[in-house]
Amino acid sequence: MIGLSGWRALHVETTGSTNADLVELAGAGHDVDRLWLTAGEQMQGRGRRGRAWVSPHGNLHASLYLRSPVSAKEIGFFPLVCAVALHRAISEALDENQSEIKIKWPNDILVDGAKCCGMLMESDQRSGAINIVIGCGVNIVAHPEDTPYPAMHLNEKNAALTPQDMFQYLAESFARTLDEWADGRGKALIRDYWLAHVRGMGQTIIVNLASERLQGIFDGIDADGVLSLRLPSGKVKEISAGDVFFPR
Repeated sequence: MIGLSGWRALHVETTGSTNADLVELAGAGHDVDRLWLTAGEQMQGRGRRGRAWVSPHGNLHASLYLRSPVSAKEIGFFPLVCAVALHRAISEALDENQSEIKIKWPNDILVDGAKCCGMLMESDQRSGAINIVIGCGVNIVAHPEDTPYPAMHLNEKNAALTPQDMFQYLAESFARTLDEWADGRGKALIRDYWLAHVRGMGQTIIVNLASERLQGIFDGIDADGVLSLRLPSGKVKEISAGDVFFPR
């Protein structure tokens, strides 16, 4: 990749899961730090909470392996770092003057209110280190229809965009954002960017948890990226994992 010293990329036409492939390479003793793996098609793509992720040809399927990018104390915040990198990449690929590009807590990207991509972050702990695998699926030529939220693909806004173009934007954005993160020293800078681009701050949102559905005012996030939801009773509930929806 041009201009990205220290970063590498591999491509395969078909695989089960790019995340799983990178973990397997790491387990076999290969140097996978700052290695991107892209695939033309994934047969066993996964989303959060074990959901299937449809990965057709023409969309971008990419995973990145990072060795010890975050301490155990900061791992809960790291999805927001990834959200900033992905938001920047989508903003480069589209015209921000023509589309509203927002972050939905914690790391989904919305274009004019519709989800355009998904991210799956997994830890791979070896020898006491916290290594991270970040899977990014970006809808370019197609998007799923049977979703509980609006979805879109980027060719609706930029017909000339290719998976190769999108990957370059993504790789450059992650390199820049991780430089800013600086092993946590740039946390305030990352948090400020995230807050400036999040959707729904101060508004009513719905959060689906594993066992309940809550509605309240999105009051913000704490220093670790945990969502603060002010319930109708006035009580504030801290939420570390859940699916956010916006009332119609």
